[in-house]
This record gives sequence, C-alpha cells and structure tokens, in this order.
Amino acid sequence: MKNLLLSKGFYPASLLRPTVNFILQNQLPNGCIPWFKDGKADPWDHIEAAMGLTVAGEYAAARYAYAWLVKEQLSDGSWWANYASPSCLEFGSLDKTHRETNFIAYIATGVWHYFLATEDYSFLREFFPAVKKAINFVLQYQAPTGEIYWAVAEDGAAKKDALVTACSSIYKSLQCAILCSRRLNQDCVAWQHAYKHLGDALRHHPEYFDRTWESKNRFSMDWFYPILTGVVEGAAAHRRIAARWETFVESNIGCRCVSDEPWVTVAESCELTLALLAADEHAKALSLFSWLHQFMDEDGGYWTGYNFKTETIWPKEKTTWTAGVVLLAADALTQHSRAANLFTAHAHVDVEQYQRAWPVLG
Repeated sequence: MKNLLLSKGFYPASLLRPTVNFILQNQLPNGCIPWFKDGKADPWDHIEAAMGLTVAGEYAAARYAYAWLVKEQLSDGSWWANYASPSCLEFGSLDKTHRETNFIAYIATGVWHYFLATEDYSFLREFFPAVKKAINFVLQYQAPTGEIYWAVAEDGAAKKDALVTACSSIYKSLQCAILCSRRLNQDCVAWQHAYKHLGDALRHHPEYFDRTWESKNRFSMDWFYPILTGVVEGAAAHRRIAARWETFVESNIGCRCVSDEPWVTVAESCELTLALLAADEHAKALSLFSWLHQFMDEDGGYWTGYNFKTETIWPKEKTTWTAGVVLLAADALTQHSRAANLFTAHAHVDVEQYQRAWPVLG
C-alpha cells in the first residue's frame, strides 16, 4: 500500500503534477471540464475541478473554466443540472427537467477561491455579476422556515423539499458570495439575512429536511458537510465527528459513501479530510488523506471509488472533480496556496468577523 503523508509547507508539486495534467487534458477547447473524456459535465463538479487547477497555479485554465460557466448561464441566473457533449466541442443541455440550487450557488465558492488564491480584482469584478445572478436565483427558493429547496423544475416551480448536504453547500456559497460582495463594496444585506436564516434551519431544525423521502443520514456527506461548510463548529464538530467515525471510516481505505455499503469514494474522503481540518482533527485528516494515494492511476487521475468487500475498483472511471478535490485537500494540509483555508480556518469565522478582517475595495 502506498501512503502519502503531507505536512505544512511541503506541497508535493511534482507528485501531483500528473493529477493537474489529468484535469487539463480533459478540459475542452471551450473551457468546460467534463467528468471524463466524452462524459457529461455539471456546474458543481466543473467548479470543483476548476478550483483544483487554481490550487496548482493553472490560473488561465481555471479562468477559462469560469468563463465557460458564465457563457452557459441562463438569463435568470441558473444552469441546467448537467450538460452533454456528443462532439466533445460544443455542449448542450442533457437534462432540462430540473436545476439544482446548490449547483447554481457554487459559483460563488469557486470565484471567491480564485480571488483568495490570486488576489486578482479584475477577475472578481468580471465574474461577480454572474455570482449575483446565481445567488439571487437560488434565494427565490428559500422556504419561509430557512431551508432552500433542492431543485427547480423546467417551468420554475420549486421541488419543495430540502437536503442537509445541499443546503450546507449553499450555506458556504452564500458566505463566499457575501465576501465577494463586501470586497467590491456591494450591498449584501439580503444575502446576510438569508445566510443566517439558513444556518438556523440547519443547526436547529432537522425536521425541515428530508420531509418527503427517506432520511439521507445513511450518506456520509450528511454527517460531515455541516462541518466542512462551517454550519457546525468547535466542540459540536468534535462530537459530530466522534459520533459516526466508526460508521463511515474504513481504516487504511477511506470514507464510505453510505453507511450500509462497503464502498469508499476518494472525493468524499478528501472532503472529509477538509472537514476534519475545520474541526481541528489534524491527525485524523492527515491519516485519512494518506490512505488515498493508493487510488491514483498512472495518468494522475484518481479512481472514483473502491469496494473493499470485493476488493475491486468501482466504478471503472476517473473523474476530474475527484482530481480537483484531491488537490484542494493537499493544499489545505500543506498550506500551499493563499486559498488553502477556504474550507478550514474560514469555517470558524462568521461573516461579521470577515467584514472586519477584509476591508472593502474602494
């Protein structure tokens, strides 16, 4: 078994260069980053891969990825759930039946990440209008009780239920949108109220989620995403990690996708690594990430998942978004880029503190 132990100040650039190249080689001429060659793309995973490129200093490619996203943004600020490319040159919508709110909001996280890494104000100014349109679209679907409905039908009707993982992701995206806004001296009072209302729902009202379907608490993301995104912090985060660590984490392999299946995924293991750092569980984070190097293929891509009961790679695919989050986790562990703390230290600082810490752009 190959383990990869990382420490602060020692980002393994040469070792991870093939992973960066894997994303670059799958990026299309129009800037889109599909899951893999001839595969579909979706806005959330496209951004995750773009953030990986930003970590690696591939700023032009990352900026091109965001430019594609802006080009595909619908007039109301949204994106379709996914896109297909029969020609591998021009994308068209694959699924117009719905639009997912956490996918749409995630552009704020990507844009803020790029700005943190580069301090490029021209980028922030250029892409903030797309962030604003996306966030305003999403907030139309916030329930009176604070949660945000998970999806929107083709005709604009809300699919009226909410997911803990998706709403946690939107919570982080709202935080990032507010920070973008403050840096550009833009009004964001309505966003701040929505952010607080969503946080209250996530922290104190589990009954607002999974109302019309079976509970999703068998999914590991429902366990750690509230920590990854800053919803749950401090002692509560420690307790949350301890409560289900044995349920979801398979020693020397990784984090299960669901509690009742012998299947770990590299992406969720990397996201859990980030959540552990946010919870000040550094030793666990370092150990967990070290197990994942065994799933790196010769081309630098990482296999999506592994069935430890049958000892087989499944599915037989390597995704760009998995590569992207590997780079994000490595960055956080080594403190390589200026954006290394996006999902860790920043999760412990509320929006008001951010506003005091970051002066607005005049």
